[in-house]
Parts: sequence; C-alpha cells; structure tokens
Amino acid sequence: MTEPSSAATPPRPRARSWGRAVIVVLICASVALLLSFDEAYESLQRALSAAEPLIAGHPYLGPGVFVLFAAVSAILAFFSSALLLPAAVFTWGNTVTLGLLWLGWLLGGMCTYALGRGLRRPQGKASKASSQFDFYRQRFPGEGTLALVLLLCLALPSEVPGYLCGYLGVRLRTYFAALALAELPYAVGAVLLGNGVVNRHLGWLVAFGLLGAALSLYALRALHEQLDQP
Repeated sequence: MTEPSSAATPPRPRARSWGRAVIVVLICASVALLLSFDEAYESLQRALSAAEPLIAGHPYLGPGVFVLFAAVSAILAFFSSALLLPAAVFTWGNTVTLGLLWLGWLLGGMCTYALGRGLRRPQGKASKASSQFDFYRQRFPGEGTLALVLLLCLALPSEVPGYLCGYLGVRLRTYFAALALAELPYAVGAVLLGNGVVNRHLGWLVAFGLLGAALSLYALRALHEQLDQP
C-alpha cells in the first residue's frame, strides 16, 4: 500500500470504535429501561428459573457449552455469548461464571492467534484482510512489547488482536499474557452486567456500559499515540 492511502486510513478504526462504544451504552441503557417494567422483569425471572434445572442437570455439558460459546464469541465478530450470561450467573453465581467466561475468551484468543499465523502466504502476505486489519498491520511492530500488545487487546474487538499478533509473529507468551490481562476486566464487567440483569441493578447496567466503553476508547487513544510515534 502506498503512503498516501495509508495516511487516509486512520479515521476509519476510530469511527468504528466510537460507534461500537455508543452501541454498547445504548444496549445497556435499553436493557435497564426494559427491566424497569415489572412485567418484563418477572418474565425474565420465570425464564431463568426454568433454565436453571436444565443447566444444573448437566454439570459438565453445561459449562462446556458455555465455554465453547464464549470462545466462539472471541473468534467471530458477529457472535456473542452475552445472552447466556444472565442464565449462567443465575445458575452458577458470579465467580464460576467469571472463570468460565475468561477461560472461553482465552481459548478463543489463542484460536485467533493460530488462525493469524495461517493468514500468511509463503510470500509473507496476508491472503485476505479487512481495512482495519491492514491499518494496524502496517503500523504495529512485529516484536510488540507486552504493554503495546496489552493496549491492542484492550482497544480492539477481541478477534482482531489475535489475528494480528499471529500474523505478525508476536511471541506467543507475550500475546497470551496481554490477552489474559486485557480480558479479565472485561470479563468482570460482563459478569457484573449479567448480575445486574438478574438482580435488577439498573444503575449497574448503565454504569458498567459507560465504564467499558470509556476503557476501550481510552485504550484506543493510547494505542494510536504509541503507534504514531516515530
């Protein structure tokens, strides 16, 4: 890619991140508004009560399926395990759900790292890449430090850092450490959001939605400042 076209690319990832942050906040606010109606909350409680014995009756299959869904959500941008969180929190509690969710996201991140290695052709070029992937591929140093990879994992959708780090050949231990550190606060926030839905903590839903969006945007700004340094 020529230098002029590279210079024209930067606004696009920023715009997407702002859009994603706004969507997260709007979803959390909409769920809080919906749960403020007694009829909606009572229907949710009935659904969770019906799902609990089904999940609890499969002590190995249930957690395995949840981890699998969490892993897939870390690989595919359009797939989300968020809908399962209230049922998981209702059945297993916060601590177990946090561990399972974090494990699933770590497994998904390792899969994207392996897939990123497979994106390379023998000539060293990506077989197919999105504009966002190309933007960071051209600016990210191959031997990324732990701090820089951590910013990458905090700032971007979960599937992008793994593909990018695998493609660029970032050391596996560096990527895994950054992934584990970056996913933990998001996993805690996700479980607390699920707990907020289950227990009708409407303020938590909005607060953690805002906090997660702010963390992502701050990390994105810090990441771009690092990448723009000569």
